[in-house]
Order: sequence, then C-alpha cells, then structure tokens
Amino acid sequence: MTPNPLVGVIFHWLGGLASASFYVPYKRIKLWSWEIFWLTGGIFSWVLAPWFFAFLQTQDLLGVLGRTPRDEIMACIAYGAAWGVGGLTFGLTMRYLGLSLGMAVALGLCTAIGTLGPPIVTGELGELAAKPGSLYTFIGVGLVLIGILVVARAGHSKEKEIPGEKEGLEEFHLVKGLLIAILCGVMSSFFAFGLQEGDQIKALSAAAGTGPLWVGLPVLCVVLIGGFLTNFLWSGYLILKNRSAGNWIGKTPTGEKVPLLPNYLLAAFGGTLWYFQFFFYSMGESQMGAFGFSSWTLHMASIILFSTLWGFALKEWKGTSFKTQALVWLGIGLLVGSTVVIGYGNFEAQKATEAAAKTAQIVTK
Repeated sequence: MTPNPLVGVIFHWLGGLASASFYVPYKRIKLWSWEIFWLTGGIFSWVLAPWFFAFLQTQDLLGVLGRTPRDEIMACIAYGAAWGVGGLTFGLTMRYLGLSLGMAVALGLCTAIGTLGPPIVTGELGELAAKPGSLYTFIGVGLVLIGILVVARAGHSKEKEIPGEKEGLEEFHLVKGLLIAILCGVMSSFFAFGLQEGDQIKALSAAAGTGPLWVGLPVLCVVLIGGFLTNFLWSGYLILKNRSAGNWIGKTPTGEKVPLLPNYLLAAFGGTLWYFQFFFYSMGESQMGAFGFSSWTLHMASIILFSTLWGFALKEWKGTSFKTQALVWLGIGLLVGSTVVIGYGNFEAQKATEAAAKTAQIVTK
C-alpha cells in the first residue's frame, strides 16, 4: 500500500483527540483515590487493549515477538519505562511551575527531542534534510514549538485573570521546577525512541502477513510493558502508603457507598481511550512515508490542540479577556497549520519517491 501522508495526518488527529479526551471519563469516577482509578484504567491502557488489538489485527503476534532479538525487546521495554517516569513527573512540573511555564518547557522539549532525537541518534537527519519536502517538514516542527509557546502564554494570562487559577502555586520554585520539567520533557520523549527501536518487530510482523496499517501494534505491546511497570510501582507505592486498596471492593474511610460498576466501566473506557492515541499513532506513522519521524510532532500538536478545545468545551476559559482567548486561538491556528505543513512536506516527499521509482522502471525497460 502506497503511503498517504494526508491520511496519516487525519490518523494523528484522531490519536490526539483520544489522548485529549481520556481523562474525561476519569473525572466522573466517584469515591476512588487517584492511584486506584489510575492503575485500574492503566491496566486497560498498557496491558489489555494493546494485546487485544494486536491479536485482533496482526498475524502470528507471539511468533513475531519470539523471533525478535532479545536486546531489541529489552530496549523497547526500557524506553517505555523511561517514558513512564516522564508521565509521572508531569504533575510535579505543574506543581512547581504552573500551567503555562510547565507546559511550555515539558511539552516543548518532549516535542523537539521526540521528533528530532531518533533521526539524530541513527545518523539519518542529514539524509532526511536532503529529501524533497524536508523544508516543509522542518518548518512544521518549528510551528509546533511556536504554537506550544503561544498556548502557554495564553495559559499564563489565564492564571492572572481568573481567581483560583494560581492555587497550588504557593509551592512555585523556578529552579526545582525547571529541573523537573526538563526531566519530564526528556523522559516523555523516550516513547518515540521506543517506537523507532521496534522497527525490526514491524518488519517481522509485515513478513508474517500483517497489513501496513497494523505493523506498529506489536511494538506498542512491548513498549507499554515498560510504561506499565513504572506506573504500577508508583501507584502500588501510593496504594500501600494511603491504604486505599479497599476502594476496589467498595470500601472508603468514610463508609460511603461506592458505585463500583460505573467506576470500573469508566476506568475501562478512559483507559482504552488512552490506548487509542497510540493505536491511531501507529496507523498514522505508517502513512507518513520518508518523514515518519515527524509523526511525534503531529502527535504532540494534536494532543495540545484537542486538549485546548476540551478546555473551551468545559468552560475552563470562561471569564478570560479577549486578548487571552485570541492568544489561545492563535496557538490553535499554529498547531493546525503545522499539521497541514508537515503533511504537505511528506506528500511532496512521497511524490518524489514515486517519480523516482517510475523513472527507474523506464530506465530498466
């Protein structure tokens, strides 16, 4: 199947929408502590959903993973575990820096490193820069970073204009916050490295007869093992510390009746929705052709885009000034524009590849 970058952009948008939406069901869970619903939903996110959809859509899943070199499997797991650390430190970033500065540093670094890091490490960046359409792709990456800064600036204005937005910032600590934000951004980007490390798994899955849209699903199974381990250890620590395990069977310190069935269903829905961000990510990446590395940029841009739109839907920006809301919409415009520019750059590269292939066929004949 010939890659179609514009279709790839749509898949990345769907993944961003899933990522931006997964916490909405979690907000409706009642009388469960954070660590309980996070781990319960996470079992669906990191274990059940990845393996279910990989078994459903790919060929010979266990055989493919069994034929994959052990060091590649372990590297994917290690990258997933590192990404898990990034996710867990995101909350601390917000705590010490606030929404605007924390988002700008953490997500900006995550986007830049996750996009450009893999081709730099593999030594392919120069080769990619020489390809047709590369200028559009790199401009698109730049637009994402600018868009993140603009949205962060809007968040800063919101913090000043709306009473209560500065709650928690009594713990503001610039040095500590920046160090944690840098750690968060760097570690969160390792998911992109884990996905690239799984190239041989994709090749083996394709050789087993899996269609090109689905070859990335087995890689998710492995990378998310690492993410599960990190989150399981932290959540387990909090469960022991807070003695909250009783939540699972309806026990609370106050003795209130817990709506167990709705809680489990909401956790399952939210967790599965979280997984769909990477389900669609793997589909989108398969369509991006020569500039598959730009998938991470599209992923991050889509998450920020739809998260901001959810903020408007939930009236989080109600009461802000026209200037602040104009900044938000400018940031959204930049993020949408970046995905179009990157998609066009990939489209140009794909056209050049097809033209070269046709020329080679004519010469051969």
